Amino acid sequence: MAQDISILVIHGMGNQKPNYSRPMRLEINKRLGQDNADRLTWGEVHWAPVLAPRQKAYFDRANRNNDLDLVTLRKFIIEAFGDASAYRKSDDRRDTAYEQIHAKVDAIVEELDDPDQPKKPLIVMAHSLGGHIMSNYIYDMQKRQQPPRTISDFRQMRTVAGFITFGCNIPLFTFAFEKDHIKPIKFPGSKLSSANKNRARWLNYYDPDDILGYPLKSINNAYKDVVNRDIAINVGGILSSWNPMSHTKYWTDNDFTKPVVRFLNTFL
Repeated sequence: MAQDISILVIHGMGNQKPNYSRPMRLEINKRLGQDNADRLTWGEVHWAPVLAPRQKAYFDRANRNNDLDLVTLRKFIIEAFGDASAYRKSDDRRDTAYEQIHAKVDAIVEELDDPDQPKKPLIVMAHSLGGHIMSNYIYDMQKRQQPPRTISDFRQMRTVAGFITFGCNIPLFTFAFEKDHIKPIKFPGSKLSSANKNRARWLNYYDPDDILGYPLKSINNAYKDVVNRDIAINVGGILSSWNPMSHTKYWTDNDFTKPVVRFLNTFL
């Protein structure tokens, strides 16, 4: 039976611009065909503005007052690894990047929520650090205890039917804990229909040349059970497919978009 689905897209490290996911959305919609594409509702999380002004302000001060070499590379390091270091949970909930970024996610999830379809499947597509952000967001929301009717099952991440991570670096954030103490999200969502639970998949795509993308099933037995597949692919062109530049090349690469469309079609 045909059904509508919502897709939430979230970017990873770096200063992404608004509408960054448009080329991927257009390609996926084209591959699906108009009838199926009309059943998708897309939501794009753009969280870069939380950290980009702080990073730029520091870099401008440092570059103005000091004789820095490798300026372009330094800007990349500040944007990429500055994001990763700033995004951490703190006991002080005031003005933290963790809370501000999650507020960006929450706003898009609220837009996608449809009260007329309380068990509507949600597919999450998360690049790079976005995979870690969404893993934390889903985990936090699933743990929340809400009075009845205060917040929908959809918003509480109980209808997540797909988690598509690509260039994901969740493993890099697990080393502070003993292996057996690391817990993944509950997946599939507990409020999905039986049919959608059977269709649900956590698919993790990585390019072996991408030094920021890693397999997830190797984290521990809990991740081995909940992640359906780690899938090695080759993304990028002649200048990028064989080196770390591949990290930015997943979005419209056929090795990525074709299997994603096949997965979406299992619902549509």
